[in-house]
Amino acid sequence: MMGTAYPIVQVAYFVSDIRAAAEQAAKTFGAGPFFVNEHIALEWGQHRGEDCPFVHSSAYGQWGEVMMELVQQESDGPSPFRDLYAPGQEGLHHVATIVDSLPEAYEHYTQAGYPLATRAMTTTGVEFSFMDATVDRGHFIEVYERSDALLGFYTMVRDAAREWNGDDPVRELNRG
Repeated sequence: MMGTAYPIVQVAYFVSDIRAAAEQAAKTFGAGPFFVNEHIALEWGQHRGEDCPFVHSSAYGQWGEVMMELVQQESDGPSPFRDLYAPGQEGLHHVATIVDSLPEAYEHYTQAGYPLATRAMTTTGVEFSFMDATVDRGHFIEVYERSDALLGFYTMVRDAAREWNGDDPVRELNRG
């Protein structure tokens, strides 16, 4: 694969408080509006070969051409977030890409020197993974397989930003 075979669709920051970080990102970068999804539980998760059902909360907003995710860990224990940040620390955690085939993406990134660190599945059946690019890039690469539901979510966030005037920068994600 060459060039833009795996284009970045999201930049994600690990934060201590997703709501405060969303307010700050809206004010500083004009990103948003942000949609908050709290206490995201996993059907299963494995991190570096160990079970790791980490619970996290995220806020998703549009930042120009890419989505910005702000994520905080809600559970104790190892996770791809704790690999980079101790409690109270914050910073760039990953960039995300949507792929046609998870196995092909795993092979591509592994051959590039970025091993699979985390595999997980949400309770809604969405599998995602983190490839470890921390040695030379300083962050993880999150990989999702293309689906209508995932693309619809990205479209919803992008469409909300089109006419947004800066009001109400932090909103609850309607899960219904």
